[in-house]
Amino acid sequence: MAGLDITRSTLYSPADLYDRDDYAASFDARAYVWARAACGPAEALAEVLHDQAIDTALAAWVRDRDLVGVMGGHAADRGTTAYADAARLGRLLGARHVVATGGGPGAMEAANLGGRMAGLPEEALLDALGRLGVVPSFRPSIDAWVRAARDALELSPSPRPSLGVPTWHYGHEPPNLFATAVAKYFRNALREAILLQVCDAGIVFLPGAGGTVQEIFQDACENYYATDESVAPMVLVGRTYWTQTLPAWPLLQALARGRAMEGHVHLVDTVDEAATLFA
Repeated sequence: MAGLDITRSTLYSPADLYDRDDYAASFDARAYVWARAACGPAEALAEVLHDQAIDTALAAWVRDRDLVGVMGGHAADRGTTAYADAARLGRLLGARHVVATGGGPGAMEAANLGGRMAGLPEEALLDALGRLGVVPSFRPSIDAWVRAARDALELSPSPRPSLGVPTWHYGHEPPNLFATAVAKYFRNALREAILLQVCDAGIVFLPGAGGTVQEIFQDACENYYATDESVAPMVLVGRTYWTQTLPAWPLLQALARGRAMEGHVHLVDTVDEAATLFA
């Protein structure tokens, strides 16, 4: 694919991915189209080499940084309470840590937004949320969604670092513009494992669906076999959601019983309670 650098030494910036005003002509969109069409050994090798370069660049970027992951549903539209809660969580966590997400829309976008604005007054975040709310979703127009994000970006010209780890496997969902660094992978399984791995300070799980549940138990598996000193906190937000709507908490609690992770799994009602566990 023209423009694909399999030897790049740095992570992407949003400007790298959104290098055209028309999203359909952007590098991000071109890479997705190419990935869907690629089927030969040369294309497969290019994807592997690209992802290895991203691995190396990511390892350098996270060095000497403490990352807290925020996992949650892509379906949280701008202008909703769920979106505002994720943004506030990102802002609270970003005061002491680097916020890392899956790099997509919804709760991921909101948490990256809050993380980059952690050094600004709360009023600035509220202003950003207002600007974004005029275009709730990337459907039907990614271009309109991007323009609203660029308007909100003007409020944080000197952002706190924030990481997004998206994948072209889900290329129909555009990456958000609020992560200051983007580790975008072709291979989703690798991307999922790496995202959980780099969140060394722990992960907050907001309400979500299949992807979020997968991340909970993928992270739980790592913590289940971890030594005492390497267990990272797991915080589920939404008592009713995680005990009744999608009852992941009882299984997680049972899995943790008697293990080193037992004292590091938490169920809370609000993002404010979650943030205090990382203070």
